[in-house]
Amino acid sequence: MLAFVVSFASVRAAIAYAHRRGMLDAPGRRRSHTMPTPRGGGIGIVLGALVGMPAALLLLPVSPGAATVAAFTVAVVAVAAIGWLDDHGSLPIRPRLLIQLAATLLLCVAIASLTTSLWWAVPLLLAGVWCINLHNFMDGIDGLAAQQAMFFGAASAALAWSAGSPALAGAALAMAAAALGFWWFNRSPARIFMGDVGSGTLGLMVFGLSAMFWAFRTNLLWPALIFSSAFVIDATLTLLVRMLRGARWYTPHREHLYQWLVRRGAAHRKVAAGYFAWNVLVCVPVAWIAYRQPAAAPVCFGVVYLFGAAVWRTGKRRCLRRRERHVSA
Repeated sequence: MLAFVVSFASVRAAIAYAHRRGMLDAPGRRRSHTMPTPRGGGIGIVLGALVGMPAALLLLPVSPGAATVAAFTVAVVAVAAIGWLDDHGSLPIRPRLLIQLAATLLLCVAIASLTTSLWWAVPLLLAGVWCINLHNFMDGIDGLAAQQAMFFGAASAALAWSAGSPALAGAALAMAAAALGFWWFNRSPARIFMGDVGSGTLGLMVFGLSAMFWAFRTNLLWPALIFSSAFVIDATLTLLVRMLRGARWYTPHREHLYQWLVRRGAAHRKVAAGYFAWNVLVCVPVAWIAYRQPAAAPVCFGVVYLFGAAVWRTGKRRCLRRRERHVSA
């Protein structure tokens, strides 16, 4: 509850602050909104999460340990700070990436130290930096990224509680509550956007929770990855296709499936509802099977991601056919 209250109050203050400082996202060819809208509202998610997540991880039973919680907190503050600066005025990619790498490495070393080998920090680092950036890429229409954070937090809380870790459950619920406090102002039509301070930090928190699940009990990683499938599939496949086509993949674009759907006339609410339906109708039941049947968990993971890739491809093709019919008409 405290995470929600802090987030809600902070976002209200951020709206006024963004107007005073001129932190407005103007409509444009690569954007999906039509009115100048304040950005930086994700600071509410950060503050709400910092109120609730470290306390839950430290004080509730089955804690990952003080060193891991300290590393998580420092990493969140670092990624949020560079995102907040970027929201005030666009920063070069190099300092942002360096901060993301340093913050993620700190967290990865702390989590890997809970396992049998610190070498796990290397693949964890790559996954963590990608998780930060893919959440930034997927924050492009009203309500979508906050909705995904609420789902992931709530589903992860249920998973952690069932697995016997109240600490992870409390932290996941705190993240979901903080995201809810922001979503109230970001649902369509959005009164404020999340900005890099929110999207990048949410990506780090999702990664941190997933990695802590893995360190606590290895088989819990598969359900956690299934919960994130909607964003991971859309962002990863879009990036790969752009790279294969020789496009400047690191520049802003509107090639994700959710952006194609909006460009073809679907309302932001309808697109967000589609992603929510995927989460509830596909991710929840398959993740439950993966949790209850650990031996089948990798297969469940593979089925969800392959099915998701097929859905992604079908959605893109339908959008392209609509565009071709519109052009020919």
